Amino acid sequence: MGMDWSAYTAALFDLDGVITPTAEVHMRAWSEMFNEFLGDAENPYTDEDYFLHVDGKPRYDGVRDFLGSRGIALPEGLPTDAPDERTVSGLGNRKNLQFNTIIDRDGVTPYEGSVRLIHKLIDEGVQMAVVSSSRNAPAVLRAAKLDHHFPVVVDGNVAAREQLPGKPAPDTYAYAAAQLGVPNNRCVVLEDAISGVESGAAGDFALVVGVNRGVGAIALRDAGADIVVDDLEELL
Repeated sequence: MGMDWSAYTAALFDLDGVITPTAEVHMRAWSEMFNEFLGDAENPYTDEDYFLHVDGKPRYDGVRDFLGSRGIALPEGLPTDAPDERTVSGLGNRKNLQFNTIIDRDGVTPYEGSVRLIHKLIDEGVQMAVVSSSRNAPAVLRAAKLDHHFPVVVDGNVAAREQLPGKPAPDTYAYAAAQLGVPNNRCVVLEDAISGVESGAAGDFALVVGVNRGVGAIALRDAGADIVVDDLEELL
């Protein structure tokens, strides 16, 4: 495909599934946590549930939305809840614990095509930021040895501190653009999640690139992606 980046000033990357294959780790951690919680339910948690209810969202929103899809209501609890608490926060913290265990054990290797695109954008003087719903984004970037390329990282911790609504609202992407000093209409958003693509489409950004890591090209276009690629190498 190729892409002329001279028309844009900044690239705003989602992390999991766009730069690193950690979306697969998140999927595994969510599945283990939810199916342990559900026990031997007739309607277990599946990968389809991940894409429909969890993918790209802040952690506690993902817990709440999946439980709602099963007609289950739990107390919200507090972010300090222990992982064994039967609360929205407790389940979210249990998932986070499982995710960190996997990362610590296996490390993180970024997508080769994504690394090549990052280096191209550095050469062309395009500014870059990471915008992730995950509170683990800085740790994942460090594990992937890419943290020094991103002066701005808007993760779940920043969103909570600044009281920014999570994806699919456009606020976290708009905040990253503002931190770079670039107007939305000069920024490219790169996303693999439906909620993230919806976030980019809602924010008057110059271009929304959907990265198809399993959601499906049609679903990404329906959510608002201007173009869809299977790998960021296609944008070189």
